[in-house]
Amino acid sequence: MAAAKKQTDKTATTGFVFDKDLFKRSVLYNIRTLYRKTLEEATPQQVFQAVAYAVKDAVVDNWLESQKQFEKQDPKTVYYMSMEFLMGRALGNNIINLKAYQSVKEGLDELGVDLDVVEDQEPDAALGNGGLGRLAACFLDSLATLGYAAYGCGIRYKYGMFKQEIRDGYQVEVPDNWLVDGNPFELRRPEYAKIVKFGGWVDVTPDETGRNHFHQEGYQSVKAIPYDLPVVGYGNGVVNTLRIWDAEPVECFQLDSFDKGDYQKAVEQENLARNIVEVLYPNDNHYAGKELRLKQQYFFISASVQEAVEKYLRKHDDIRKFHEKVTFQLNDTHPTVATAELMRILMDEYYLTWDEAWEVTTKTCAYTNHTIMSEALEKWPIELFSRLLPRVYQIVEEINRRFVAEIERRYPGDHEKIRKMAIIYDGQVKMAHLAIACSYSVNGVARLHTEILKKQELRDFYEMMPDKFNNKTNGITQRRFLLHGNPLLADWVTAHVGDDWITNLPKINKLKVYADDEKAQQEFMNIKYQNKVRLAKYILEHNGIEVDPRSIFDVQVKRLHEYKRQLLNILHVMYLYNCLKDNPDMDFYPRTFIFGAKAAAGYYNAKMTIKLINSVADVINSDTSIGGKLKVVFIENYRVSNAELIFAAADVSEQISTASKEASGTGNMKFMLNGAITLGTMDGANVEIVEEVGEENAVIFGLSSDEVIRYENNGGYDPTEIFNNDPDIRRVLMQLINGTYAPDDPDRFRTLYNSLLNTLSTSRADTYFILKDFKPYAEAQKKIEQYYRDEALWARKAILNVACAGKFTSDRTIQQYVDEIWHLDKVKMPKR
Repeated sequence: MAAAKKQTDKTATTGFVFDKDLFKRSVLYNIRTLYRKTLEEATPQQVFQAVAYAVKDAVVDNWLESQKQFEKQDPKTVYYMSMEFLMGRALGNNIINLKAYQSVKEGLDELGVDLDVVEDQEPDAALGNGGLGRLAACFLDSLATLGYAAYGCGIRYKYGMFKQEIRDGYQVEVPDNWLVDGNPFELRRPEYAKIVKFGGWVDVTPDETGRNHFHQEGYQSVKAIPYDLPVVGYGNGVVNTLRIWDAEPVECFQLDSFDKGDYQKAVEQENLARNIVEVLYPNDNHYAGKELRLKQQYFFISASVQEAVEKYLRKHDDIRKFHEKVTFQLNDTHPTVATAELMRILMDEYYLTWDEAWEVTTKTCAYTNHTIMSEALEKWPIELFSRLLPRVYQIVEEINRRFVAEIERRYPGDHEKIRKMAIIYDGQVKMAHLAIACSYSVNGVARLHTEILKKQELRDFYEMMPDKFNNKTNGITQRRFLLHGNPLLADWVTAHVGDDWITNLPKINKLKVYADDEKAQQEFMNIKYQNKVRLAKYILEHNGIEVDPRSIFDVQVKRLHEYKRQLLNILHVMYLYNCLKDNPDMDFYPRTFIFGAKAAAGYYNAKMTIKLINSVADVINSDTSIGGKLKVVFIENYRVSNAELIFAAADVSEQISTASKEASGTGNMKFMLNGAITLGTMDGANVEIVEEVGEENAVIFGLSSDEVIRYENNGGYDPTEIFNNDPDIRRVLMQLINGTYAPDDPDRFRTLYNSLLNTLSTSRADTYFILKDFKPYAEAQKKIEQYYRDEALWARKAILNVACAGKFTSDRTIQQYVDEIWHLDKVKMPKR
């Protein structure tokens, strides 16, 4: 982690100095008092724990000071509410943002301990899965670094989504027991526990003034216990808080029920609490899974909103001004129940009228939409929602009644508008509609995505309330994905343009002048080669596959979904393999295709795509006749810590989603920052990446979003025509069902074949236009090879990608949220 060596260990803004000698003493003390061992006797995990607790001591000093300043200055605070926070490992990030890396490394060296080995002992926090959760983590980093008061609010999952194991080529989901050794950076805060209620019924009693009071009766309840994790700002002394909620029974084990033989009742509350926090995104292919998901959402939202209100009232008297000091950002539809829960608390507990509560709520809540896919916009069966959250459902019903009345007033007699826009319709509660109706801001996450929302998916809402809609193109934190993840490149960038880029990424554009410098090109390509060697070592250790660091590293790592088109990628690999087998002496630049992805546990086609990738890999990697020219690797259990290795080593960034389907993407930005060239469609943030770097420095192919939408609306695409007329494509598809990659079961990949040609269904074939884009994709891949053969040309393009990545920092995104949505004030930290 050489990059951090260039950091001073004195924080310029606050004068905070990390005491290396005190740190060393703390490590030894922690080993002795936690484990009754000497350093020499301690296991690597015990050394990690001791180091983490020593670093935490320094973090807590800044954390206390931050809270003191928040109390004193009383800044407006954003509560970022999200089902996911994909934080990655905390130790390295914390010491970098403390600007203490050099001191920590030197101190451990003096103790005979390797910091890299210590960092590898930390499990990734299993609090998220995909881009949604990683974006939330980047945003928290930027909020702290920019000096704004913020809380992240989520769930303390015991096992995360799952740990992915690959057995016989199949994804197997096993519990990700990341807390088995404890989390040294968390603080349990039982003094802020909250009670969350489920089920029962609502009693209504009028008071002497005639006002009705609502009381939930006959409910089950759980106790929400917050655990706080520090979010350290870079070099400014600010430490914000990620508050994740654990669930405990309100009453401990009921011995009287047990003694009476009612064993189920005895453990009922414990089971309820345990189930809520066990896993992220339980399989909702069945009713029980849906119920558990809704419980999870309400659990962390109710606890977070209760605490936000109570915290506000500890310092302020008038709850009607709550929105002046608090804003809730709803990260997709999962936290939308916060709108109705805030209404419930304001009316039922603080006795505001409906109109007063509505004014506060609609000035407090803001909604980020993360998907164009209409099926991903959450909808709950009325029966489930009303049974589980009876009082909240009453409030949602009234919001819907008033909203529909407003639609009727604006569009008299237009029943189609009501059908499209009502919050409750056709037996469902539509959470995106609730979020839009109750929020003062609705934003998309890339310019193209926002335009599609306005013109397609949410067109009726945009026409009715255009002022709410805005775009905030996503970003990433360069401190995690360059400074920490790619120390060699980070050092090189700093040596050439200074270190301002660490907190002001647009400054990295000064690298442009080096794009044509022969010496700089050679240095850059050597750094890339060293990073490829590092990844090749990881692949050999974890996959047992030798890959050539001199080959093109072509990488697609992201959540597995059909619209992201990992299937297009592997079908093309099969096509290349056919070419090599037909023409063993063809001029072919060696390629290593690297995949990493988790598929949702109940998503059959996605899981079979993983099996196909691994089956193709088995055949190709064991075929000595092609001389190692082609290799395929599936990296197991893709997560933040191995992503850092992957981004640094990638030559080609596969961003090949069906145009119009990807809201933004942030992996594309991480690859760009690390000098990979985008091979992609004009989808999501790819559009803006191409604008920044120039189309000549990316490789773009395929249908445009307008073309895809036209086909979807008007028809006119028949994949069987391509199948019948293109022998290369037909050959590849037939290999899915003729046993080439499944000799023991030729029908194994029949569902993937059917999804492309639709031989057994009445729905549209090739939903994501894989065959339509196949040949343009193959041509784009030829262009990649052509560019890569010219090392100077490739180096120039790669350097320009790094230099043009400045727009895509989450610091810029957060500042736009602050300026245009939240209107926060920076916290001023004292010099010490």
